[in-house]
Amino acid sequence: MTTAILGGGLTGLTLARLLDERGDDVVVLEAEPGYGGLCRSKSDKGFTFDTGGSHIIFSRDEEVLCFMRRMIEGNEQRNNRNTKIFYKGQHVKYPFENGLSDLPFADRFFCTYEFIKTHIAVEKGDLPPPRNFREWIYYTFGKGIAECYMVPYNEKIWKYPTDKMSLHWVDGRIPRPPVEDVIKSAVGIPTEGYIHQAVFSYPLHGGIESLIRAIAAPITDRIRTGFCVRSIRKSGDCWLISDGTHTVTADRCIATIPVQHLIPCLKDVPLLVQHACNALVYNSLVCVTIGISGHVPAISWLYIPDLLLGRTNRVSFPSNYSPHNAPGACGSILAEITHQPGDEVSRMSDADLIAQVTATLETMDLITKDQIVFTHVERQPFAYVVYDLDYQKNIGIIQEFCTSIGVPLVGRFAQFEYLNMDGCIRSAMDFIAKILEDKNPS
Repeated sequence: MTTAILGGGLTGLTLARLLDERGDDVVVLEAEPGYGGLCRSKSDKGFTFDTGGSHIIFSRDEEVLCFMRRMIEGNEQRNNRNTKIFYKGQHVKYPFENGLSDLPFADRFFCTYEFIKTHIAVEKGDLPPPRNFREWIYYTFGKGIAECYMVPYNEKIWKYPTDKMSLHWVDGRIPRPPVEDVIKSAVGIPTEGYIHQAVFSYPLHGGIESLIRAIAAPITDRIRTGFCVRSIRKSGDCWLISDGTHTVTADRCIATIPVQHLIPCLKDVPLLVQHACNALVYNSLVCVTIGISGHVPAISWLYIPDLLLGRTNRVSFPSNYSPHNAPGACGSILAEITHQPGDEVSRMSDADLIAQVTATLETMDLITKDQIVFTHVERQPFAYVVYDLDYQKNIGIIQEFCTSIGVPLVGRFAQFEYLNMDGCIRSAMDFIAKILEDKNPS
């Protein structure tokens, strides 16, 4: 059986490798000149940056974590996470509820009191169940943590009102803090959240793309780059997939590309499905990469909730992930700015973006302008799935249609789910498992 996989990002390449290991014929069709999607890296003047935002290797999923670490075996550095939130000029421990003792006294009291008051009200049944993401934040963390950090940061990264976002996705992604941990945090007893990230891996050489290249190694001869799919149609038992010039014939077609690119390639798509696809909300991403002479702080990444500090929502320090990410006596910084497609940020020049990020970093006392020795800007049109209130209805319509025509959706922007790297690999593994189950039912 020949399987055509649309998209050569992390999901598509993992699928291709796993199918190849089963003995299937595969071809990966990738529109860009190079494969890797959001997990590509770029090296220039001794600096290596990930072009799709800051990536690290971690997971609660032991099978997936072992797979990723096996892929970079011999090229792995393990790091202890040291993550902060920049709050009122201070570096507050992440997650915020585990760093309350770092807050000014008034804010510490506000966050602790409101958390306990809300917890009691929930236990007594005095608060109605939340109906959207913002209500869930208040319901889970209380007014103090909500207003000091959770609401401003989430609205900054999602570029969407939190009261217009669904809450179906938060369980498992945003942990509910234990009461004892919040109280310990408030009185200065160290506590840890997100412990599955406490130690993370990163490639010593080549950035996160080293992981991608290791996954793709057995099937690189079957990756066709520069193949932008224009039409997909069924002819008998075969799929005919064309870029307008060349046609690939396959027995099976799996989509890992954004559904916004897939749906226009299909024939006779109902208006209901087209409208559902057009209604899906997502963010784009700008990455401003900066190399400096001198060292960066010993921080893994830093969240910036304050709108007054500019558009940057997160800053990471790749030279702390691997010493080979920057030349000797230099450090590196990757600033991320999420934005809506077609908005003001999308129209800003690279020079203006670099100037704005530089001003933010100077205000935060992270760099001085005279330290800068390298700058670059990368733009990703698809970065984050936004779970608006109509998300579940719209993605359900699309999934039902694609299932009905026999084109499975796998991965972050095909399934249109906010999947991290481990989630993308898991989605590929689960798809293979389903194939095996369907072939050999118990």
